[in-house]
Amino acid sequence: MSLKEQLADFAPQPVITKDNVTMQIDTVVFYKVFDPKLYTYGVEDPRLALESLTATTLRNIIGELELDETLTSRELINTKMQAVLDEATDPWGIKVRRVEVKNIMPPTAIREAMEKQMKAERERREQILIAEGSKKAAILEAEGEKESRVLRAEALKQELVLEAEGHAENIRLHKQAEADGVRVLLEAGLTPEQFVQLKALDSFEKAADGKAEKIVIPSDIASLAGLAKGIKGVL
Repeated sequence: MSLKEQLADFAPQPVITKDNVTMQIDTVVFYKVFDPKLYTYGVEDPRLALESLTATTLRNIIGELELDETLTSRELINTKMQAVLDEATDPWGIKVRRVEVKNIMPPTAIREAMEKQMKAERERREQILIAEGSKKAAILEAEGEKESRVLRAEALKQELVLEAEGHAENIRLHKQAEADGVRVLLEAGLTPEQFVQLKALDSFEKAADGKAEKIVIPSDIASLAGLAKGIKGVL
């Protein structure tokens, strides 16, 4: 007999769940003898009694749980077993410190079904990840195309603005040149009436455009032709 903490590793025990599934569960019990006299005289074979009590307690606890609960409730099973065993072994001089469920082994058919279910779940998650990846790629591609269209539209807008500004500047320069021409003519001594007649002469020339064989010009305008030629030479 040792007063140190001891380990009792029991063989798997057949148990039946609340939903009538038979499985094998093996447990490990950590205990310590706190009263050598009770340990010696309290029960014929303390270790065998502990094993039998562990098996009975395990069957009672598992019988209250369904299969799914059994597979996901190890901590609950450990806690309940430790509490029951610790109280029941006091008369034997034994203190149960901890109980651990080592393995829970469902029937082969159930294990295969569970493996198929886990495989299907893994495949489902993989498909979800692939779909999410494709979705993100499509979103990035769409955003890239949108940004590209915006950039092209901005470039076209800038081109049109520059073209319009260039056209406006060309008109401004042309008008400025005309204004400068009028100023020079007036400074050369042309009266407003003569300027109007000179503009009329210029209009006749543009109308002819080098294609007319004969143009009839009023005499009062024709008299300004020489003057106009001289002034244009100066300009």
